[in-house]
Amino acid sequence: MDAVTYPKYEVIEFVKQAVIPLRVASNTEPLATNFNLKWTPTLITLDPDGKEHHRTVGFISPEELIPSLLLGIAKVHFDRDMFSEALANLETLLSKYPKSDAAPEAIFFRGVAKYKATQDAKPLKQAYERTPSGPNGHIPIGCSPNGIEGNNCYK
Repeated sequence: MDAVTYPKYEVIEFVKQAVIPLRVASNTEPLATNFNLKWTPTLITLDPDGKEHHRTVGFISPEELIPSLLLGIAKVHFDRDMFSEALANLETLLSKYPKSDAAPEAIFFRGVAKYKATQDAKPLKQAYERTPSGPNGHIPIGCSPNGIEGNNCYK
């Protein structure tokens, strides 16, 4: 990721503005044990108290890193019952990166956050109808998580 993802201008600017990056070796104790680090790269989004809210393991392209970080930031806010802040990050993710791998999960969390903020069940139904997954939470054959393909996909 050092050669491809991190040097991109958009990534540099987003990281400078939105997160406090910390790089540690995967065998650094006690962090390796406390956060169950098994391989690199592992990106973990923590809240100010050091509690984990989101994790991504493996190479992430520049096009996917910012949506993944936005999702992590939204989950921090969501888990802390800060639904308007969560929604702001989810809306940014979905408007700027609608075809990203993080989009289906963002659609789900947007629906739940809207419900929790308003107690109106309509956003839950909208999230279910927009999320490209089948009844068991699996993406149907012929569909992709970041685009609509085939006849069995939800729009």
